[in-house]
Amino acid sequence: MFRPILKQVCAMLALASAPALAAQTDITVYTALEADQIKAYQAAFEREYPDIKIHWVRDSTGIITAKLLAEKNNPKADVVWGLAGTSLGLMDKEGMLEAYAPKGLDQISANMRDSREVPAWVGMDAFTATICFNTIEAEKQKLPKPTSWQDLTRPEYAGKIVMPNPASSGTGFLDVSAWLQMFGEEKGWAFMDGLHKNIGSYTHSGSKPCNLAAAGEFPIGISFDYRGAKLKADGAPIELIFPSEGLGWEVEATAIMRGTKHPEAARKVADFSASRAANELYKANFAVLAIPAVATSNPNLPANLAERMIKNDFVWAATQRERILAEWAKRYDGKSEAKKP
Repeated sequence: MFRPILKQVCAMLALASAPALAAQTDITVYTALEADQIKAYQAAFEREYPDIKIHWVRDSTGIITAKLLAEKNNPKADVVWGLAGTSLGLMDKEGMLEAYAPKGLDQISANMRDSREVPAWVGMDAFTATICFNTIEAEKQKLPKPTSWQDLTRPEYAGKIVMPNPASSGTGFLDVSAWLQMFGEEKGWAFMDGLHKNIGSYTHSGSKPCNLAAAGEFPIGISFDYRGAKLKADGAPIELIFPSEGLGWEVEATAIMRGTKHPEAARKVADFSASRAANELYKANFAVLAIPAVATSNPNLPANLAERMIKNDFVWAATQRERILAEWAKRYDGKSEAKKP
C-alpha cells in the first residue's frame, strides 16, 4: 500500500530537481512587422527555443517608435524584432539599446547593420519604395503610367495619389528622407510641394496605399515592395513601378532593449533573428536580405532591386528625423486621414 505513495514522492522529487531552464520565460517583443509575417517567425523561433514565449506588441513604425521613446525611463519591451533601422538609430542615440553581437554576425552585410564592432542593432531585410499602379482604373481614367518620381507631380494625377504619413509610417519616412537625399533639401521640398497637390490622402500605414490602389479606390499608391508584390501575386490588377531616379529604402532590424529583465532570452531572439534559418523565412517576403547569399529572386520584383536602392545615410535620417517630420507636418498634414481613437 506504500508503493504508490513512494512513486508519487519520487515523481515530485524528480520534478523539483529538473533544470531551471525548463521553466518558461515570457518576453515582450515590440514590432512593426506585417501581421501576416509574425506567425511564421514566432513558430520557427519557439520550435528552436520552446522555453521562451514571445508576447508581441505590434503597430506601424511611427507608433511603435513613439511608444518606445515614451517608455524610455520605464521600458516595457525586452526586444525589438522588426523595426526601421532609422528608428533604432534614434533609440541608440538616446542610450536605449544594449549592444550585442549575435551569433553569425560575420554573415550580415555591412550596409544592413550598425557599423560598430559590437552593434546596437542588426538588420533582417530591406524594403524599398514602390508605386502600386492600378492598370484597370488607369485605363478607365485615361491616366498615363508614371515612370519617375517627378512624373507624380503632373496635373493629370490631381487627387489620384495616396501615400503614407511619414510620422506614423516607416515607409512614409523612407520616402521623404530619400527624396531629400536624392534631390537635396531645396529641390526635395519643392518636389513634395508639387506631389502634395496630387495627394488624395496621407495614410497612417505603409501597406494601405497599395491596398487602396489594388482595390481601385485610388489609381496610384506609394507603398513598399513586399506589399505590392504580395498583392500582385494574389491577383490584384496592379503594376509595380520602381521610379527611375532611385529607390528609398529602409532596413528592418532587431535590437535588445537596455534594462531588459530577461537578457538571456533577449539574446536568443537576437541570435535567431540574425541566423541563416531566419533569413530563409525572410526571403519569402523580401528580395534584399541581411545575409545576401540566402536571397532569391521574386517574379514580381526586378532582379536588380538592390542596385536601384539609393545610398541611404541612416545616421543622417535618424538625427534629422524630428526636424524633417516637423517641417512635413507644417506643410502637408492637412490631408492626413484621421487617426484611430
